[in-house]
Amino acid sequence: MKTLFICSANKQRSKTAEDYLASKYPGHEFLSAGTNIKICRKEGTTELTEDLLKWADKVYVMEKKHLDQIKKHTGSKYYSKIKVLDIPDIYKYYDADLITILEEKVSF
Repeated sequence: MKTLFICSANKQRSKTAEDYLASKYPGHEFLSAGTNIKICRKEGTTELTEDLLKWADKVYVMEKKHLDQIKKHTGSKYYSKIKVLDIPDIYKYYDADLITILEEKVSF
């Protein structure tokens, strides 16, 4: 199973999801990316590309705005494999509350 996590900058939420779940589920593949190209380039984090969307079997976006950005650029092409987690941008990398929420909302 190939899973992609998406947030805005690929620094806090999606990166936590990738790193934490990769350690918990070593038989799965995880990547993460950000939708804000300007911030990703400034911070040196992974930018979301259509190749990443093609690669993934399942895509989790942190907020509906991330889904809207994907749909703006690719239409409904990947809609069937995307789930919105509704996790606001208030958590730092590896925040214990964020990990608890990920445990509750992401399943394999």
